[in-house]
Amino acid sequence: MTLMQARSSVLQPPFKREVIFCVRGVMSPLLANIYLHLLDRLWAAKCGSLGKLIRYADDFVVMSATEAKAKEALRQIGFVMSKLGLTLHPEKTRMVDLRRGKGSFVFLGCTIRKKRSIQRNPRWHFMQRWPSPKAMKRIRQRVHELTDSRHSGKDVKQIIATLNPVLRGWGNYFRSGNAERKFNQLDSYVYCRLAQGMGRRGGQRVQRVEKWTHDRFVDMGLYRLRGTVKYPTQATSVRSSLSRVRENRTHGLKGVV
Repeated sequence: MTLMQARSSVLQPPFKREVIFCVRGVMSPLLANIYLHLLDRLWAAKCGSLGKLIRYADDFVVMSATEAKAKEALRQIGFVMSKLGLTLHPEKTRMVDLRRGKGSFVFLGCTIRKKRSIQRNPRWHFMQRWPSPKAMKRIRQRVHELTDSRHSGKDVKQIIATLNPVLRGWGNYFRSGNAERKFNQLDSYVYCRLAQGMGRRGGQRVQRVEKWTHDRFVDMGLYRLRGTVKYPTQATSVRSSLSRVRENRTHGLKGVV
């Protein structure tokens, strides 16, 4: 029995379904989970062989082993969506070939792509994830808002206290992946914004601005993202005989979170 056939065997609820507009609202993920629970049930019961369905609210991906299975999965999901009165977004719905790093996609703010292993066998590719360009743009905009000229009259420690919850929360979300390079970029951006802010005070000269190093801001309490990346516990331990980069042997590949 296919997913389409199984759909007709599900009892219809004794009430009329209605989609409520609450995008970006507090209730939006909950309502999406309730409404799309039927998809989860039918997929687990009838279509598990087509691939693994990963869903959060109305965002989901299907990881299929072959192109044929991926096409069939897309057809089955499209049918269920139509029965629920929904449609797949034409621009966000696509098939991606992840083999040997050919393609990538963005899911829940993360860019997901396979990359070659430099520590084991260069011919092997492993799935990696890091903050997407959109996620990086949003966090930079937020940092800019908290350090713009409107806050130039505040004490630097007060500005740092406002920044820290934003940086810590963002970092905790993305840290269990391969975000080290992106974390370093954001650390540099935060430092530049703070240093520019100190330079605006009283028209300070460049010589005085240069005294405001990143380490000085950290000593004043600034949260540093560098060094906070923790690889998933599923990561395989590095075999020293195949390691080509000595300094990477302690970068969390032992699975310590």
